Amino acid sequence: MSISEQHSEPAGGEPRFEAAASPPEALVVPDDPSADLAGIPPHSPVGRLAATVERLSREVRAAQAEAEGRALIELAKGILVERLGCGPAQAARQLAELAEQAQVTPLELAVDVINQAARDRVSEVTDAFLAATAAADTETDGEDADAESAAVRLRAAESGALAADDTQAVAVSLLEQALRPLGAVAVAIWAAGADGSLTLAGSAGFSPAEAARWRYVPPDVVTVARRGLTERQGEWIASLGRTGLPSIGRHQNPDGGRVAVPAGTGGRIHGVLEIVWATPLEPQPPQIVRQVEALAELCAHTLETYSPPLGAPQEPRVLPDAAELMDLADGLHDPALVLVPHLDGSGNLADFRIQHVNDRFLDPAGRPRAVVSGALLLEAYPMAAGESELFQRVERVYATGEPFRAQRMNLTALVDQVPLSAVADISVSRHGNAVLLIWRIEDETARLASLLQHAQRLGRIGGFEENLLTGEITWNGQLFDLYGRPESSMPVPLEELPSYAHPDDAVTIGRFLRTLMHHRRPASAAFRLQRPDGVTRHIRVVAEPVLDTDGRLLLVRGAYQDISAQHWTEVALAATRDQLAHTEQQASERNRLALQLQQAIMPPTQAPLRLPELQVAVRYRPAETEQLVGGDWYDAVVLPSGLVLLSVGDVAGHGIEAATSMVVLRNALRGLAVTGAGPGQLLSWLNMVAHHLTGAVTATAVCGLYDPDTRALRWARAGHLPPVLVREAEAAPLPLVKGLLLGAVPETSYEEAEVQLAPEDTLLMYTDGLIERRDRSVEETLSHLVSTARAAPSTLDQQLDRLLTYSRSDTDDDTCIVGIRVR
Repeated sequence: MSISEQHSEPAGGEPRFEAAASPPEALVVPDDPSADLAGIPPHSPVGRLAATVERLSREVRAAQAEAEGRALIELAKGILVERLGCGPAQAARQLAELAEQAQVTPLELAVDVINQAARDRVSEVTDAFLAATAAADTETDGEDADAESAAVRLRAAESGALAADDTQAVAVSLLEQALRPLGAVAVAIWAAGADGSLTLAGSAGFSPAEAARWRYVPPDVVTVARRGLTERQGEWIASLGRTGLPSIGRHQNPDGGRVAVPAGTGGRIHGVLEIVWATPLEPQPPQIVRQVEALAELCAHTLETYSPPLGAPQEPRVLPDAAELMDLADGLHDPALVLVPHLDGSGNLADFRIQHVNDRFLDPAGRPRAVVSGALLLEAYPMAAGESELFQRVERVYATGEPFRAQRMNLTALVDQVPLSAVADISVSRHGNAVLLIWRIEDETARLASLLQHAQRLGRIGGFEENLLTGEITWNGQLFDLYGRPESSMPVPLEELPSYAHPDDAVTIGRFLRTLMHHRRPASAAFRLQRPDGVTRHIRVVAEPVLDTDGRLLLVRGAYQDISAQHWTEVALAATRDQLAHTEQQASERNRLALQLQQAIMPPTQAPLRLPELQVAVRYRPAETEQLVGGDWYDAVVLPSGLVLLSVGDVAGHGIEAATSMVVLRNALRGLAVTGAGPGQLLSWLNMVAHHLTGAVTATAVCGLYDPDTRALRWARAGHLPPVLVREAEAAPLPLVKGLLLGAVPETSYEEAEVQLAPEDTLLMYTDGLIERRDRSVEETLSHLVSTARAAPSTLDQQLDRLLTYSRSDTDDDTCIVGIRVR
């Protein structure tokens, strides 16, 4: 096994590993410097010169050996990055740990890793070749080989980037060794400033003029690199022309793809790696995405030590460490904390350590400074990761360098597991490797004063104080507005108040002043203030006297309030109450009249008629609300011909109009039935009555004529629900016959039907108030009625009562039921 192997690329484009020509012994410098100086006296001038040449040669060979060893180690790290899917820093730690466990030097372990990778690569290429030869479709294998080739080139680019001495050389190495085979045409490495600006630290593939034009991007300018700086996963853009974002080289490749990946380590973002394609970018496999992120991490290590060249725009001075930032915090007049990053075992940002708190620091929970200093931020303030997202803001500032400021942010601290909140103005900024967090807790006195001013403004309240000994009068600005006077004018003394009030309020003002000034008691009064601009405002004044120790009146203080809107509202409410009372009285009278009319014309509910061969029972249930008095009606009467008229109807609407229309239709049907006409003809005549004689009302009805001798029932319907026939243990509605509701058209005809009743048969006629529901169809509610009627009690009265009891109606309408049972 050879100790070292070198990475080369054949003409065919397929990367491979080849054995080095020299064995590892070639890297060892001989211990005896005189081996090549035989025959030359060591102390002669020629001997001393030869010894110097030999020493310098050994130093050159040692330096070359050391450089080759570093290259081998970097190549091994690149292999681990690809194999383990980790970053360069993690690969270096992994290589060191493995060398320590194997008790060999890192160089020896790197050689073993490279040799093993070479053998694996040869095996993979051989297997891929055999598979491609055997398979009919080689397209998939070609894609896998391309991905593998790109991964190997990326590993080589990582080694070149680590060996580069500046950011510009890193950019050139990345483009030539890794990104150009992927189709990329240019690359830019941006350094992020503390103020959120971007500086072009290195580039390749752009013209010098383009690079010079984009050497500095001010803060808050949205570019592709700026978007990549704020997105954790980076910005992958298929076509730059579709976004309209400005960026370096946009005019050279207007429709090409762009990738901007943040370059950061340890939770801090140092800059952005931006890659340019000449054509639209297709979705990349996860392997390539991971390698690009690894290259961005390599750029971050270079950017850690980057400083802008002379003549470039300079960002604000960066503090070298947290010590100077502590001095800065101590000079502030606001509470401030100096935070330093706290990394976990994997090198990721886990929290921030409170390195220092200044003398002005006030803990929202009231804890002393010593308790907070030195603690982790999330341990001292666990609620910082909650609704306020303070920790997330600090983390973002540390990562991007972009300052954050907010007003009136809620700060919550836990004291004995009880959350205590405070309102503060927040400022977060990054200085070097530390973060300065400043909060200014809102002053309670200033906050209450501001709250009082807003309350006075909203309530239109003006305050005053009058010193009776010195004559000094103090008004606030709101009181000048109430009086309609400029603030430069003199305030009005209380004794002159009657001259500014309406003459009709003189008695009220006099009583107010006597109670306040002479009786020395608090007083209040409501009066009309006449302003100089001619506007009259309704004002309420409240005042109290202030006495000295001897009981003498020193001063008077109080407040005026504009109650004009309240006054006119009370006037309008009083008028509305009077109008409502009058309306309610009228409605009550109408409802009472309609109810009395309905009760007067409805037939009695108990035994409306008595026949030896027919039992008739009726039930009427009025609406639960008096305002819903409706037009439901029923009738059962023996005609001169011996036939029995049975009818049920329902007039549309409620109130006295519906009740009077019901009276007209019910009496008209009784009168028309005397003619001996059939039920269809009776409904035709009743339709004309409804259309022409009652103000064009509409109604539904069922009309039946029962012959006691033949037990036959002829019936017709006008838009009404069909009767239900109960025979033995079965119940069903009668088959429908055609018939339009009453009053819809001037003239119409109605179809008749005849049903033969048997002894003990029961016929039920009803209005829709018995079954109607808002959430159910008529078919469902009618089916429930049939089910209830099927279980018939022994008597007809009990059956009707059962129907009312088990009714599921929810419309609060009147209900009429007529039951006929053949004896």
